[in-house]
Amino acid sequence: MTGTLVLAGTPIGDIADAPPRLAAELERADIVAAEDTRRLRGLTRALGIHTTGRVVSYFEGNESARTPELVEALVGGARVLLVTDAGMPSVSDPGYRLVAAAVEQDIKVTAVPGPSAVLTALALSGLPVDRFCFEGFLPRKAGERLGRLREVAGERRTLVYFEAPHRLDDTLAAMAEVFGADRRAAVCRELTKTYEEVKRGPLGELAEWAKDGVRGEITVVVEGAPETGPAELDAEELVRRVRVREEAGERRKEAIAAVAAEAGLPKREVFDAVVAAKNANA
Repeated sequence: MTGTLVLAGTPIGDIADAPPRLAAELERADIVAAEDTRRLRGLTRALGIHTTGRVVSYFEGNESARTPELVEALVGGARVLLVTDAGMPSVSDPGYRLVAAAVEQDIKVTAVPGPSAVLTALALSGLPVDRFCFEGFLPRKAGERLGRLREVAGERRTLVYFEAPHRLDDTLAAMAEVFGADRRAAVCRELTKTYEEVKRGPLGELAEWAKDGVRGEITVVVEGAPETGPAELDAEELVRRVRVREEAGERRKEAIAAVAAEAGLPKREVFDAVVAAKNANA
């Protein structure tokens, strides 16, 4: 009999949000793999429990090396509980490699659902929640960050990002540049904690606000691109969209096809606009 891998959600702020099953699973597990063992000790103290199984660290730096060891224990019948510092494992946190490896070995994987910064911020943002996509952390380098944002410039679903507080002003400024200063967004800070704050407004205004410095754990929610029909897109906008996609690495033919599909136009019409713009700048 193989064991079971349990992914356990942990509070993103308020300890009272810990799922009821978390304490029982922590006490029951043969092995507890924690992103930070010191944070784990603080969590167990707050819950008033003690772990009885072996506690090991499992973080970005040792994830690749430790995964085979944990899979071996699972194959041998162990119940392995994976926890990160906050929220659900594998969502911008360690865990994906272990889950993939366990699935490959036909090992049972289950979860203790818990708090999620992604869903909490999305719900509080006041932006559309029927369709959304999670983009995680943006690249630290300015050029790479702009390139990643340009890849989703035409995305109509609501976008959710994580960001470090010291990079927030640069990120919001880049978003305003790529998505437009008037695009609506919400900066969610210290969710469920004492100083929780949700700042809503156009990206341009939020970028100015963030220049003074923002502290705490940050989740940014951005409105998707507006749905525009053929009559609303002039040639200049079509060319701009093609250029954005080309700068993100797409070939011109693919970029033209994608923009045409977005705008509901024949590819020839977008191609002609691109050629005309090239000739005008020659």
